[in-house]
Amino acid sequence: MIAILAVTALALLVVITQLGVRVVERRHPAQGRMIEVEGATLHMVDIGPRDAGPPIVMLHGASSNLEVMRRPLGDLLAATRRVILIDRPGHGWSTRARRQDSTPAIQARMIDEMLGKLGIDRALFVVHSWSGALGTRMALDYPRRVAGLVMLAPVTHPWRGGVGRYNSMIARPVIGPLLAYTITLPLGYFLTGPGARGVFLPQTMPDGFVRDSATPLLLRPREFIANAYDLVTLKEAVAEQAPRYREIAAPTVIIAGEADKTVSTNIHARRFAAAVPHARLVVRPELGHMVQNAVPDLVRSEIESMIEGVVVGRGCNR
Repeated sequence: MIAILAVTALALLVVITQLGVRVVERRHPAQGRMIEVEGATLHMVDIGPRDAGPPIVMLHGASSNLEVMRRPLGDLLAATRRVILIDRPGHGWSTRARRQDSTPAIQARMIDEMLGKLGIDRALFVVHSWSGALGTRMALDYPRRVAGLVMLAPVTHPWRGGVGRYNSMIARPVIGPLLAYTITLPLGYFLTGPGARGVFLPQTMPDGFVRDSATPLLLRPREFIANAYDLVTLKEAVAEQAPRYREIAAPTVIIAGEADKTVSTNIHARRFAAAVPHARLVVRPELGHMVQNAVPDLVRSEIESMIEGVVVGRGCNR
């Protein structure tokens, strides 16, 4: 009898999850183009004028999608610059063929291919959090593609500890999909708001952020599993690539906060700035993890300065 009740409860949760996925996807539909690359279909939004210098490619971190980079920073930049926002493989409306395609190296290859298909030779990359590792991998593996690198609260080095027991469980065979397709979405509806508020601290989360950033898309089983793989494989990936950071030649600015409790500025931003030749580090004592929301004008100013330097540098080399 107990076994029958357990199976019935699981079946009910699966149905609730599938209905919830449909609701979430109707509320947060894809906003841009789908680009086929090897191993993935990437969703991208292309905004702003086409003839305003090198385009700006924006890459979001874990547990999010391109909308986190779009409001307010992406829209602010698009007033004068071409901005390309990308859902990383497996996130938002992007897909990937294998859940294990979770490392910065693999995702960098996919994004490089996508930019080639768009006819973009060089771009300035603005990356946040998890994508700190992805931006650095782009600069290492595809240096001709990277005109400059602006890193916001980036992950760049290995750290003590893990990435949370639940993520580790979700990345396991059998038990992971079982949890993802039953309890993650129903439970997530209650936890998403408090979780997002915690990432913003000590700043206050903007009203409507969870809705406007399409954060509920994360609760879909396939994306939740992909996100877990991204997180559990990240530590080994940055340990492997960190010794190469001295090879980065692209102009680099890192913006981070002393008050960031999600990604340690001492472990990541400061060590990265010390390793990369000519990198510039901007640290604000009161700043938390969501740099693009807290100080968008500062980020925009740094981006504009970098673009001016890139343009002048090219002119001097002609």
